[in-house]
Amino acid sequence: MRILLTNDDGINAPGLYVLEKIAAKLSDDIWICAPSDEQSGAGHSLTLTRPVRLREHAPRRFSVMGTPTDSVTMALRKVMPGPPDLILSGVNRGANLGDDVTYSGTVSAALEGALAGIRSIALSQVYAREGVGNAVSFDAAEQWGEKVLRPLLETPFAERTLVNVNFPPLSAGDVRGIKVVRQGFHDYARGTLIEATDPRGFPYFWFGLNGIEQTPGRDTDLEAIADGYISVTPLQLDYTHEASLGARGARYGA
Repeated sequence: MRILLTNDDGINAPGLYVLEKIAAKLSDDIWICAPSDEQSGAGHSLTLTRPVRLREHAPRRFSVMGTPTDSVTMALRKVMPGPPDLILSGVNRGANLGDDVTYSGTVSAALEGALAGIRSIALSQVYAREGVGNAVSFDAAEQWGEKVLRPLLETPFAERTLVNVNFPPLSAGDVRGIKVVRQGFHDYARGTLIEATDPRGFPYFWFGLNGIEQTPGRDTDLEAIADGYISVTPLQLDYTHEASLGARGARYGA
């Protein structure tokens, strides 16, 4: 089985090395093509206004001066001798839960793989607090990664779908298990906006990430993580709201 690894934290990110360890338990045909530097929040963006440069670091290990989407595109069109059987994106440093998946470069790299018809899975390691820098433990992801992936490899994926996996901010021994759950949502109206002044006297703003979680019921990725479980969420590329099609069409006489 040929596996492509990518991420949005960059070619030297600790989570990518963790993902290599996980992938090595599944195959010895592993290729890496990741952004040259961090692209968190890049979403499904594609570089169109400047050249995209490719660098080979070692056999089957490449970086791209561009976005996660650029990295997958370059891997499929230029780097690899043939399409992979599996694309793994991550392990991201931080959560990709709820509707944050729309911002996520990690999830978007997997989305690009799904668009190409390749089985694609995004993996993220939640951590307990902000401001920890690179001091994030990937213990849960490293120890549970294979356990999560093997059943997914044995399960058919519907066309144009991908899977989003999040590991809770716990040691591997404290993880309570795995739950297949829905995508939750956030209340962004309660998100924080930090305002300060730089040394030259100009104002700047920083988007805060705390205090915005809100979901209905107890069956979403947000609650699964909060309860100490690994969340596994199937996502689809078709954003169409089917229930609105008839109502909107009726207004135009369709």
